[in-house]
Amino acid sequence: MSDVTLNLTPVVYHYLQANSLREPPVLQQLREQTHKMSMAQMQISPEQGQFMRLLIQLMGAKKTLDIGTFTGYSALSVALGLPKDGKVIACDINGEWTKIAKKFWEMAGMSQQIELRLAPAIETLQSLLDAGEAETFDFAFIDADKVNYPNYYELSLKLLRKGGLIAIDNVLWDGKVAEVTIDDKDTTAIRELNKKIHQDQQVEISMLPVGDGLTLARKY
Repeated sequence: MSDVTLNLTPVVYHYLQANSLREPPVLQQLREQTHKMSMAQMQISPEQGQFMRLLIQLMGAKKTLDIGTFTGYSALSVALGLPKDGKVIACDINGEWTKIAKKFWEMAGMSQQIELRLAPAIETLQSLLDAGEAETFDFAFIDADKVNYPNYYELSLKLLRKGGLIAIDNVLWDGKVAEVTIDDKDTTAIRELNKKIHQDQQVEISMLPVGDGLTLARKY
């Protein structure tokens, strides 16, 4: 029993992964290739991907958003938890990173279930709203440029059905959100969004110390 969250030392973290992770080989291969890149820290942890896949399955989700796709690990993690008629709309602006994503989506047999929209995510989300898709999505994962987090949250909330779930990554931002002397644009945007969601009566929330901090917001 404990009234605080356990600090994950490297030994404990290794134990956690060794005794809980069931990472499909294609996801492991994608993660290992991404780790060779200079921006590898942008990829979510495998246990976070597995956690989101479990959430998708518990919800019976069919229609999801992936905002900030990078090399495709989060989109593929979610897609592997969807039924055959499920779909992920993946949003990114980087053609080079998403070439890697598409390669592994095809390897996993998920190319038909993941639709890449190569454009600014705000434009993609607004186009979905304009097309009459408000309140039709089950799940949204936000992990893109931090200054636009508030915009992604608001647009995702409009696209989400009642009972749908938004997962927001990097909400602890390596601890910088708790340091009042740090006021760069990214940190400020995340800090302000955390405060906004905490006060938002449209959602039920939980902020979890998973990865770099993960907030779950369920739409009432």
